[in-house]
Amino acid sequence: MVTINTAEQALKTVYLDVVADQLNTEINPLLARVKQSSRDVWGKEVRKLAPYGLNGGVGAGTEDGDLPKAHGNRYVQFVSTLKNLYGQIEISDKAIRASSNSAGAFVNLLNAEMEGLVKASSYNLGRMLYGDGTGVLGTVVSGTAGEAVLDTVRNVIEGMVVDFLDADGETLSTARIESVDRERNAVSVASSYLPTAGQRLAVQGSYGNELTGLGAVFSEEGTLYGVDKSRYRWMRPYIKNLAGEDLSEVAMQEAIDRLEEVNGSRVDFIVCSSGVKRAYQQLMASFKRNVDVTELRGGYKAMTYNGIPLVADRFVPQGTMYLLDTGAFHLHQLCDWQWLENESGRILHKSEGKPTYTATLVKYAELICDHPGGQAMIKGIKEA
Repeated sequence: MVTINTAEQALKTVYLDVVADQLNTEINPLLARVKQSSRDVWGKEVRKLAPYGLNGGVGAGTEDGDLPKAHGNRYVQFVSTLKNLYGQIEISDKAIRASSNSAGAFVNLLNAEMEGLVKASSYNLGRMLYGDGTGVLGTVVSGTAGEAVLDTVRNVIEGMVVDFLDADGETLSTARIESVDRERNAVSVASSYLPTAGQRLAVQGSYGNELTGLGAVFSEEGTLYGVDKSRYRWMRPYIKNLAGEDLSEVAMQEAIDRLEEVNGSRVDFIVCSSGVKRAYQQLMASFKRNVDVTELRGGYKAMTYNGIPLVADRFVPQGTMYLLDTGAFHLHQLCDWQWLENESGRILHKSEGKPTYTATLVKYAELICDHPGGQAMIKGIKEA
């Protein structure tokens, strides 16, 4: 007979490893390439020494002259807080009782819940990879009761629960997105709240709490991992603005050559918006070239540029291409995905005042790029 205990055992012994593997390798091709590590985690923070420049103890001399003086490597310390990543499922008491005498029905119930969890996590983790850590989804341009026109709807989708924030990041209202009008860049919410221009949207409770993604790595000013980019210029990635011009192989190769010659990086992954991907296909077609395809970890198929995988991602800003040395990226974590347990080891918790049970997956992690200056971005590309 299926019981709460049966459900807990299934979640712990059957589903946890499968879902953890899916979340780590199958939800996003960039995340699948990022190495995961528990090193450099100190308490609630990641503290990592990042070397830059060359060792200074090298030189030439005479046969019997003085040896070069020792000058070791130069380092700065990266410091960033581990982010709290959560994924939650909910099962009603009625559903459990209805499937209590049917193992097949019970398995279908859990499968449906876990698939929903992986789908939601896939969207949000993929979005965080390209964000700046603030969690801002978009800025309100104008609003009417229950609807907001945004500067972009690239980061929103139906079903998301979002906070409307003021300029200081304070929550003004929370509502669930009912529909997204991608032609008008508008979202309708299940609320009569009246948004005003300048307010920002973030996933509920997530403002300032998300992974430090590419948006922060490629910001041209400010600090990254506590290090001032204006003081350490090697922290600044290579950025080229085409200002609406067509994509060219010269622009791509120029970025790759710059990283290899100046920064010692090897570009092994290219990711862009869908419109830029089409522009690249159009470029190859103009030369009457076939586009080679390769298969990546996680089962993803990708085009290639000189053997380098090139993929499109919905969360890459319009007209943008990132050229990355993914070996410089690490997801530092306390542990892999685990179920949140109470004092007695239970993972299914009765919802207060409701006939439902919830279980929460948790991971404490932060994304760190060891060599921000060894990455490149081409923006302002004319999309096809």
